[in-house]
Amino acid sequence: MAEQFSDIVIAGGGMAGATLALALARHAPSLSVRVIEHFPLASESSDSHYQPSYDARSTALSWGSRKIYERLGLWPELSRHATPIRNIHVSDKGHFGASRLSAAEHQKPALGYVVDNRWLGQTLVRALAHCPSVQWQAPAKVEQVEPTERGVRVSVTIDGVPDSVDTQCLVVADGGRSGLREALGFRAHHADYQQHALIANVTTARAHDFVAYERFTDAGPMALLPRGNPNHASGESTLVWTLSDAQLSEVLAASDADKCARLQARFGWRLGRIEHVGECSHYPLTLTTVAEPVRQGVVLVGNAAHTLHPVAGQGFNLALRGLMVLTDTFARAVREGQPLGTLGILQQFQAEHRQDWRQTVRFSNSLIQLFGHESRWVAAVRDAGLVGLDLLPGAKRWFSEQAMGLGRRQTRMPGMSAGEPKGDAGQ
Repeated sequence: MAEQFSDIVIAGGGMAGATLALALARHAPSLSVRVIEHFPLASESSDSHYQPSYDARSTALSWGSRKIYERLGLWPELSRHATPIRNIHVSDKGHFGASRLSAAEHQKPALGYVVDNRWLGQTLVRALAHCPSVQWQAPAKVEQVEPTERGVRVSVTIDGVPDSVDTQCLVVADGGRSGLREALGFRAHHADYQQHALIANVTTARAHDFVAYERFTDAGPMALLPRGNPNHASGESTLVWTLSDAQLSEVLAASDADKCARLQARFGWRLGRIEHVGECSHYPLTLTTVAEPVRQGVVLVGNAAHTLHPVAGQGFNLALRGLMVLTDTFARAVREGQPLGTLGILQQFQAEHRQDWRQTVRFSNSLIQLFGHESRWVAAVRDAGLVGLDLLPGAKRWFSEQAMGLGRRQTRMPGMSAGEPKGDAGQ
């Protein structure tokens, strides 16, 4: 077998892995990149055949994430099926506290966007098809990783046929249940929230008017995010509903009418009658962190490096910013003639991304702790805090920036001119 070599091998071709491959192709085109993806590529390749599905899973992209995809040249196409979030309504069930965040207050067209995962993946794969520096192997699976003088050797099976490739750096992007992370011996810390997130699309009597609702209840937080036609408000929203084990079993076993009634009792009537709950998917909620996500020749990214509670929609947006820091780190190493997979180079990435990572984890986790506490004095404090957001412009702006992915330490992406302002980059 002839020796094969790629500068970077990405294990996992999902949203994180594909985005990283595109970023490297755009901003470090001299690097050869190989993506190893377990699932075969979808046969659908033309956007003219794309039809949004009512029951499609979706992701909330912050304004900062939009700016990232703009720099990658993907946003014009991606925005065709991206529903804007122009306002966010935050409330506490059974209490008077509420706050409203508006994109207009920040002179932006949206605070964020809701995009079907399938459309995002399809758009990424189509863009990568025009990147000669990226090779995509699917269906393929990483079987073994061993160190070499130049980095690591990755043993794979491609359609059941064994193969191997040497690389300067292996990027592990195979998701929150990363088998490769465990096989390589990375130590992950899991904090169990003892809850599940139920995901479904719902139909309401009233149009969403591009408002996202974040509602905290005694049973846990829930969110309804606008989706559908990006130019016309509809009665279709994406539901993220936090439930205990027992509650999840009851909801899954319920009829559509009963699901609607249970959801109505929790959410209220701001969108009128809840008329239909679509296909439900669910997953257990844990805060997963890896204290040392880098080692010689290997780095973890995306959900393989961290998974957050979905309460503030921060997980994938945090991952995107990390991918841009990693791209910047690799591009800088190329300019300086340094090997990509050395521990020193990868620790530079870790150091630059750590502050953002810590701040985002702290922000998401503090919301769960604050709104999960049912004592009267805590409820009074948080209600006053929600009202105070509307009364104190500085506090409200800080909270909005967290939601928009702009309140982090900024990192200049490769290709950004030295005089270009960084505060809006959202990386």
